Amino acid sequence: MGVPERPTLLLLLSLLLIPLGLPVLCAPPRLICDSRVLERYILEAKEAENVTMGCAEGPRLSENITVPDTKVNFYAWKRMKVEEQAVEVWQGLSLLSEAILQAQALQANSSQPPESLQLHIDKAISGLRSLTSLLRVLGAQKELMSPPDATQAAPLRTLTADTFCKLFRVYSNFLRGKLKLYTGEACRRGDR
Repeated sequence: MGVPERPTLLLLLSLLLIPLGLPVLCAPPRLICDSRVLERYILEAKEAENVTMGCAEGPRLSENITVPDTKVNFYAWKRMKVEEQAVEVWQGLSLLSEAILQAQALQANSSQPPESLQLHIDKAISGLRSLTSLLRVLGAQKELMSPPDATQAAPLRTLTADTFCKLFRVYSNFLRGKLKLYTGEACRRGDR
C-alpha cells in the first residue's frame, strides 16, 4: 500500500515530527485543517494554563511581557477578508512566540525554576514552532508579506502578562480563539 492510501499513518508520522521542529515535507498541505491536530495543541496549552492556575502564589515573571490581545469581536471578524484574518493571526502567533521565548529566558535566570513549569514552556515553544510551520503550508505567512491594504491594516492589539498563569491563559485563548477561527474559515473556503 502506498502513502496516499494511509492518511492516518501519515497524520501520526507528521504529529511525531512536527514537535521536533523538523520540516514535514510529506505532510498533507491541509494538515492544519484536520481538527485533531489543532485540538492537540489547544489541549497542551490548556494543561499549561491549569498547572499555573494559582496566579496569586504561582510563579511570577520578573518583568511584564507583551502578548497579543485574544478578544475577538465576532461581528468584525466575520466581516474581515480571510487575508486580513491571516495577518492578524500571524502577527499574534509571532508575538506569542516571542513572549514564550522571553519567559523562558526569564525562567532560566531565576533560582530554582520548577521542573513542571520548564516542561510546559518547552512544550509551548515546540507547539508554536509546529503551528507556525503548519500555517506556512496553509499560506498565512504570504498574507503578512503583502496585506490586502497596508494603509488599512490595524495595529495588533496587545496586553501585558506578569505571571506565567496569564501568559499561558493568553496562549490557550489565542489558539482556541483567533487561530481556530482563522484556520476553520481558511479551510472551509478552500482559499489555501
